[in-house]
Amino acid sequence: MTTQSKDSAVGRRAFLGGAAGTLAVTTAALATVESTFEPIARADAPTGSASPGAAEGGSPAATTDPAWEHEVLRRTYRLRESIARRNYAHGVPAHPNNGDDARYENKIGSDTRGLPHDERGEVDRAAYDVLLHALETREPADFEQIPLGGTRKIFGVLGTLALNTTGIAPQQTTIPPAPALASAEKAAEAVESYWQSLLRDVPFWEYRNDTTHELVLAAAAELDGLAGYTGPRDASGRVTPEVLFRGSARYVDPADPSGASARNVIPPGVLVGPYISQFILQDVPYGAQSIAAQLRVQQLGRNNDFLTDYEEWLANQNGAAVTRTIAFDPVRRYLAYGRDLAEYAHGGAPGSWGASQILGTAASKDPLVVGGLGAPLAASNPYSKLTKVSAGSGAFNLSYVQAFLPLSTSREIRANYWAKWFVHRTPRPEAYGALVHHKLVNDVDYPVHEDVLRSEAAARSFAKYGSYLISSAYPEGAPNHSSYPGGASSIAAVNATILKAFFDENYVIPNPVQPDPNDPTKLIPYEGPPLTVGGELNKLVTNIGQGRNWAGIHWRSDAAASLPQAEEIAFALLRDERNTFREAFEGFTITRFDGSVVEI
Repeated sequence: MTTQSKDSAVGRRAFLGGAAGTLAVTTAALATVESTFEPIARADAPTGSASPGAAEGGSPAATTDPAWEHEVLRRTYRLRESIARRNYAHGVPAHPNNGDDARYENKIGSDTRGLPHDERGEVDRAAYDVLLHALETREPADFEQIPLGGTRKIFGVLGTLALNTTGIAPQQTTIPPAPALASAEKAAEAVESYWQSLLRDVPFWEYRNDTTHELVLAAAAELDGLAGYTGPRDASGRVTPEVLFRGSARYVDPADPSGASARNVIPPGVLVGPYISQFILQDVPYGAQSIAAQLRVQQLGRNNDFLTDYEEWLANQNGAAVTRTIAFDPVRRYLAYGRDLAEYAHGGAPGSWGASQILGTAASKDPLVVGGLGAPLAASNPYSKLTKVSAGSGAFNLSYVQAFLPLSTSREIRANYWAKWFVHRTPRPEAYGALVHHKLVNDVDYPVHEDVLRSEAAARSFAKYGSYLISSAYPEGAPNHSSYPGGASSIAAVNATILKAFFDENYVIPNPVQPDPNDPTKLIPYEGPPLTVGGELNKLVTNIGQGRNWAGIHWRSDAAASLPQAEEIAFALLRDERNTFREAFEGFTITRFDGSVVEI
């Protein structure tokens, strides 16, 4: 069940005025914001007025107008007040979860990593109850009372309780419930996770419909036959090698007023061209420097597969310190394998920041200077029509756009982690694999769906590792917080939404590339359907989400659900900012991850 605050009912009534107000934006609030759009005209003032402190008899003072300056303050105050009213009127939606936390007394349907566990991997209920108490009180001192099973701390919970002065509050976003533990959808996600573990060291150029690779063909065939699979299918409804392991988005189904049903879609561009986004394959220009697209990658092979030994797995569940390390390949290469993408998504990659540099930096004809795309700005950008002045860092240029990236990141992570901790608390693939293991090896009566128990993927994984534990590409496994929704993918998604607001999404990327199958330290031209800025930004987002899935620490639904949540955070920030400009600005036009278009 959702952990709700003691004053949640009061807060809900205050926001909504009843259930009918959910997600409503009041006319009065919008009208108040609209009233602030009037240009701030320069007020009349005596000519020759001097700025305070101007030297007597010195150079002419700067042109000032105290009346106008105070008018700016007044209108700024009105604007901030009006925006706050509008965001307040946005309301608090319902936050349904899948019921697993209440359904299982032993909490096998909840994320419990970092707490003490018994030999079977089931959590100490007393420790879990202390966690629940802290979530209910939201007091920092109560979180300090949580008994840990090792030295690794639980992650990111207190930051979700901060108050936002920009955009909407974390509690004002919602996503559909995660697939239930015993469901066919969760089983299909687990089958996909097993296959990604088995295929980490297979290059992406094998993901083509004429491939002869045994494992690629087997994975596509098995997922194609699963009713619970929500990933991409081709035009005939089949899971083929070319759509295998590509990303998706998971929205609340508007046909279900409870918010408990999901609508799964494929973002535009994700199925077009190479598996890897052009924003990962291209060097990132950075002024006098650059960031090479050739990566430090993990060595291929089982020596970099972790958490398949039961004792290692149990120690990790308890939060013990990591004892193994990744072995890296001495040769850097372009991203070519699932294992490479897992490492790219491990943390610290250029991601959307790199994409912004590529988009906003002019192309270079000098082979010694790394250039970008010099992509055109969105058609609504007012400076595309102005002939006498250009944009600066105060509005509409690259550095201004980039300032939104860390801001939107922090606001989205507050919303994302709030959903992880206070609503869903969904177990990671690491924990689910242990349920499969105990069910098949030790005949423990866990509620695991038959689709995964009889799967070829699980059987092959057992033959390879000697257990049904889902291997991880990271020795530490996942961070100690819930799986759903995905955090790394949500950062990528909120940043990509900001970039789509300011750049021309339909711009076709010139001279696209892909790794050379004969030598992935080199790139070769990509020839095929055109790749657009919007499509490749969408692909970048799903690449990062799938990278965490390739690592074995996330489910498909985790990344997919984070995309629409991130959009709402970005839209709120852009709505706030939309009202501040002095330029004649018509508003932002953005293509959502479901292909629909929103205007702000």
